[in-house]
Amino acid sequence: MVKRIGVLTSGGDAPGMNAAIRAVTRVALNSGIEVFGIYDGYKGMVEGYIEPLTKASVGEIIDRGGTILGSARLPEFKDVEVRSKAVTQLKKRGIEAVVVIGGDGSYRGALALTEMGINCIGLPGTIDNDIVCTDYTIGFDTALTTIVEAIDKLRDTSNSHHRCSIVEVMGNRCGDLALWSGIACGAEIVITSDTGFEESEVLERLRDLDLIKKKRHAIVVISEKITDVHQFAKKVSLNTGFSGRATILGHVQRGGAPTPSDRILASRMGEKAVDLLMQGIGGQCISIRENQIVSVPIQEALVMPRTSRKPLQNLFERLV
Repeated sequence: MVKRIGVLTSGGDAPGMNAAIRAVTRVALNSGIEVFGIYDGYKGMVEGYIEPLTKASVGEIIDRGGTILGSARLPEFKDVEVRSKAVTQLKKRGIEAVVVIGGDGSYRGALALTEMGINCIGLPGTIDNDIVCTDYTIGFDTALTTIVEAIDKLRDTSNSHHRCSIVEVMGNRCGDLALWSGIACGAEIVITSDTGFEESEVLERLRDLDLIKKKRHAIVVISEKITDVHQFAKKVSLNTGFSGRATILGHVQRGGAPTPSDRILASRMGEKAVDLLMQGIGGQCISIRENQIVSVPIQEALVMPRTSRKPLQNLFERLV
């Protein structure tokens, strides 16, 4: 049986990562396995920034956002020479396996390490919900809650001044944060990479909301990297009866105490990761499907087609 494992967080931080670190550490220690924290992701692995973890060192972190292990990106990790340095650092400390908490880029590193003899298990830690093999990622629910709270507050001032609030949310190439928050907040329009963005069509819909439906305000939720929301807000002011205002929520979406759902999800996934490593299994990532915690080969997870969001998009349209 494995005697020593490492745990790291990689890529963008997500609320619930600390809960996952705690679960991995405590489940492993209670199973007679030593645990080492690898600081600053794969960069720390290569540089040997690795320290033992105890039950006490992961105490009182379940409610904290961010990651106590830190995170850093290391594009060079794709080079076998760089990974070889990481493997040397692990073997020097007797670390036989690693739990990697992060997104799909982190999964690729975990798969490569597994192929080099270090069993790795991936946990989906990202607010974007863009890991295809799992229904939800660690951090998504907390980020969604933050967005909903912000939009609910914007609605108050928007309604007072006959405004259209254009709210840009994170998500990278995935529109889940925009679509889910749009439904939860009763937004008038949601724009994602799935819906596409036809500026003239959106302006026409806003004019209809103002002139025909006599709306006092309008909320437009848009995923990042689609358009310049400040420029679009100016066009809303010029071409509709609403006063356009843009709000970019930015990295506030990554912070804050994780919701109970994220804490429980992270804990369940952390337990499953340790159980797999105890069985000598690597190259897998942990997922939740229909509320069941399961594992999927990383190689399969990375090429899975994205599940259609059409049912949720249809729901949104029927609610407008």
